[in-house]
Amino acid sequence: MTSRRNRRSHALAAQGIGLGFAVPQVLAHRLMRMALAGSSPSRRDRSEFYLMGFEKIAAFYESWTAMSIEMLRVNLEYCLLPAQYFWQGLPVTGRSSRAAAAHFQRAALAVLGAGVAPIHRRAVANAKRLSRGQ
Repeated sequence: MTSRRNRRSHALAAQGIGLGFAVPQVLAHRLMRMALAGSSPSRRDRSEFYLMGFEKIAAFYESWTAMSIEMLRVNLEYCLLPAQYFWQGLPVTGRSSRAAAAHFQRAALAVLGAGVAPIHRRAVANAKRLSRGQ
C-alpha cells in the first residue's frame, strides 16, 4: 500500500512540476502575442484570445467533474467500509483507525490527482502547441 501511495504522490508532484514549467511558458507566449497584436489583433490572434478564456472554463469544469466523480467513488467506498468490518467479523481497534487514516489520505490524493490531471493535460498541450508556433 505504501508504494501505491508513493506512486500517487509522486505522480501528483510530477504533474505539479509539469505545470510549473508549462504555465509560465504559455503565459509568456500569450502575453507577448497580446502585446504584439496591439489594438488591432488579427483573426488568428482573436481566435487564440478566445481560446484562452474558453479553455480555462472547460478545464475548470472538466476538473470539477473529475473530482466530483472521484469523491462519489470514495464516499461509496466509505459507506461500504462498516459493512466490510461487519461481514468479516473484524474488531474495531487502533490498527483499524490507522488504516482508516491511511484510507483518507489515499482518497485525498486520488481526488486531488483527478482534479489536477485535466489542467495539467491542457497546460502541457498548450505549451507544446504554442512552442511549435501554431
